[in-house]
Amino acid sequence: MGTHLLRLDRVLGARGIRKTQHYADIQAGLFTRPVKLGKRASAWPSHEVAAINQARIAGKSESEIRQLVAKLEAARTAVAEG
Repeated sequence: MGTHLLRLDRVLGARGIRKTQHYADIQAGLFTRPVKLGKRASAWPSHEVAAINQARIAGKSESEIRQLVAKLEAARTAVAEG
């Protein structure tokens, strides 16, 4: 079983927020950037969505969530380079 990619509607449902807030969180470093699937298609790895949701549920601060987001995005780069 590998990582599943979730499209925007599934991510918004998992997070319980609207699209404008989701993209504001990305700009603020509080959520990972999408993976481009094509010119008009993007998605997010399911494990990243789960990790960020778990951090919020655990009451992590915005600073801690930013660190988590940076770590998740760095892991993407490491996989791509490895």
